[in-house]
Order: sequence, then structure tokens, then C-alpha cells
Amino acid sequence: MIIAVASGKGGTGKTTVAVNLALSLPNVQVLDCDVEEPNSHIFLNPVNEEIKPAYTRVPTVNYDRCDYCGKCAAACEYNALVVVPQKEVMVFPELCHGCGLCTMVCPQDAISEEQREIGVIKTGKSSDGNIDIDLVYGLLNIGEVMATPLIDQVKAELNPEKTVIIDVSPGTACPVIAAVQGSDYCVLVTEPTPFGLYDLRLAIEVLRVLKIPFGVVINKAGIGDRKVYEHCEKEGIPILLEIPHDKRIARCYSEGVPFVKDMPEWKERFAEIIDKILL
Repeated sequence: MIIAVASGKGGTGKTTVAVNLALSLPNVQVLDCDVEEPNSHIFLNPVNEEIKPAYTRVPTVNYDRCDYCGKCAAACEYNALVVVPQKEVMVFPELCHGCGLCTMVCPQDAISEEQREIGVIKTGKSSDGNIDIDLVYGLLNIGEVMATPLIDQVKAELNPEKTVIIDVSPGTACPVIAAVQGSDYCVLVTEPTPFGLYDLRLAIEVLRVLKIPFGVVINKAGIGDRKVYEHCEKEGIPILLEIPHDKRIARCYSEGVPFVKDMPEWKERFAEIIDKILL
């Protein structure tokens, strides 16, 4: 089973839920697809087994063949190419999505593709007693604007023999869609505040379009108001778990410790999420 853990806004406790859920289940792989700011490894403390570069593809021009017809630039929806007649084809790698369309439309076969490094993928294993967790996470290079190619390469490491938990970046933009696509279920983490409800609604709309079933974990329960609960009841959305606004939990987080290690009774509560998903 592939379970994505997402949130409409940052700071709701998405990684907290993903990590503690992983530590409460057997035979788990965690994919941290929040590649701009991965932090699952801070809590899981893996022994890194491999670090490998991640690449995307960008066009390169053979000027011996190019006749500056401009068809490549006209075809590019992302304005990654600009043709200066009889002088130059300007390529903007940061705008390129690596789709390869420019190579296909060039009548002179003057465009090929080369690799451009955009980040790294790190794999490791975390051990907690009798539980071993495989961790894969991507780290996007500083200044890179497109996270999706790296997310796709992290997901290529998915092990179908394990329960896979995907830690998704916050929000509802392209990186989120790339990370949750193909999941069997999505756990949406929110907080009982007006901001939490607003962004939860946006995330719900995305998942409904993608036709991915979902439920809600309410973190920091006890603060704010009851409107998140009322919305879930009205929409028939299951509440999978409530995590209280608790000083002990906050202290564990600030120390980089998953709170199920300090409060082992919570392992059973997290494990019950799977039972609720399978109902």
C-alpha cells in the first residue's frame, strides 16, 4: 500500500505524522518527496547507503545544422528557448521541463539533449529496535525552481513489497500533485484553526480531482475552534486520528525525536490508521 501524507499548509505536523506512522508499522519504506526542505531523515537518523546525483534533460544546439527557423521556440510552452535570427538560439535551463518537444519539431535535427544535475537522491536505513525503515529522500539544489523531476526520481525508488509512506511537500502546487499521484490513500494533516480549514479545503479539492481517497489527521487538537470537525462531518470525511496540543509532544519534536519513542502507547493509535483506511 502507498500512503501519501500531505497538508494544505506548512507547519501542521505532516512530517511528524509520516515519521511516527512509519515507526508504528512493520516493513515500511519512507519516501521524503518534500525535496526543497526534506526533514524526515532528521527524525529517522538513517545510515546513508548511497548518494547519487539526479538529473533532468535540457536542449543543446548544433549550430552546424541549425537554420534559425524558430520552430523549437514556437513549440516550447515554457519559453525555455529564444531564437535570435541568424545569430543564436538562447536556452534557459531553469525554465526547461525536459519534455523533449524541441528535439522532435526541429526539421534540421539540430537539437539534442544533455543532462543537467538538479540535486541528489539519498537512500539509507533506519533501525528502531525490531523495526527497520528504508528511507529515500531527494535534496534539490539551491536555486532550482522545478522540484517535479526530482520527485519523480525519488518515487522511482519505490519498493512495492513494502508499505510505502510518502512525505509530501505542503500546499497544492505541481510538486504535491507529482508526489501524491499513484497513491492508494492520502492522509491530510491539518490543525483546528481557520487557516488550517482554509488550506484543508484546497487540498481536498485536489485529491477529489485526482480521485485519491483520503482522511484527516487533526494535529494540535484542543486549540482553535471546531470548524474543521464540522466540515469533515458535513463532507463525510473520516477523522483518522487526533494528536493533542501537548507540551511533551512538542518537546520531542524540538529535540528531533519521534514522539512514539517517548510515548510508545501512541504506536497502537498510529497503527490503527491503517485499519481505518482499509475499512
